[in-house]
Amino acid sequence: MKLAINERYGTVEVIKLIDAPVPKISSNQVLVKVVAAALNPKDILVRKGKFKRFTGKKFPQSIGFDFSGTIEDPGTSSYEKGEQVFGMLNGWQGRCCAEFVNIDAKELYKMPDNLSFEAAAGVPLVGQTALQAIRDIGQLKSGQKICINGGSGGVGTIAIQIARALGGIVTSVSSSKNLEFCRSLGAHYSLAYSETPILDSKDRFDVFFDVFGNYSFKETAHLLTDQGKYITTVPKPDIFKELIWNFWRKKKAKLVVVKSKRADLNWLHDQLEEEKIKPVVDKVYPLSDIKAAQEYIESKRAKGKIILQLGQVGGEGLIS
Repeated sequence: MKLAINERYGTVEVIKLIDAPVPKISSNQVLVKVVAAALNPKDILVRKGKFKRFTGKKFPQSIGFDFSGTIEDPGTSSYEKGEQVFGMLNGWQGRCCAEFVNIDAKELYKMPDNLSFEAAAGVPLVGQTALQAIRDIGQLKSGQKICINGGSGGVGTIAIQIARALGGIVTSVSSSKNLEFCRSLGAHYSLAYSETPILDSKDRFDVFFDVFGNYSFKETAHLLTDQGKYITTVPKPDIFKELIWNFWRKKKAKLVVVKSKRADLNWLHDQLEEEKIKPVVDKVYPLSDIKAAQEYIESKRAKGKIILQLGQVGGEGLIS
């Protein structure tokens, strides 16, 4: 089978496509034939060696953490051969940018019937990140205010929709060209960081979700309500210091570390089938163009998800 790997840490030039044996499955795993795989900023950070502590120094390292596809070998699970599924690998050993992936049966779920494989592949990592940040960590309640910094990216686009689904009053922060785009996803208020700096806002938020990761808790604390929560997706050194100080203050700094859970994939599945949330796919590339796909993510111009197609290329835009 074809498998995308990083030969070492570095630029996109370290990415190679190799022939590898189809992986075997253990007693708790299933084998999935991958139809589409998503790329995420996590893939770029891993390739650049930003998480060496977790990924180690052993190479080659396989690429990709979420996907959609069909069950090839259900093992001892309740899945059936040919069933359409989507899921996300836990941990730091990606391997979804491949024709087949072995995965724990608890890390995937039945794919929504109303989605294409391309659209479904873009949901598991960003959807669970947003859900676990907003619902579980932020504990956002109906009528509460949330600010989503980085509303037009992969996590941001689905975070806006999840926050709305939970009854939140949503303010998004993005570039000026994406203001209407964020409003179309459900943002009540959409601010351009170049025109209306969020740090100057007089509003107060119950949750400040820093998807983009360019603000610290100290910078945004004045924007929080008395028991408000700042949540980031980026594990920078300062956030770990702030986590310790949480014991002595009402306002909290939090880090979301996403974990693939069957129950959360089930929740996303139901919301997607009811069209309460919709995936946003910017571009679809063939696996052979993985270097160009990662370069596009690094450009920070992506609106929504970047998808790799393991067969015929799908298309661009919102795929439903």
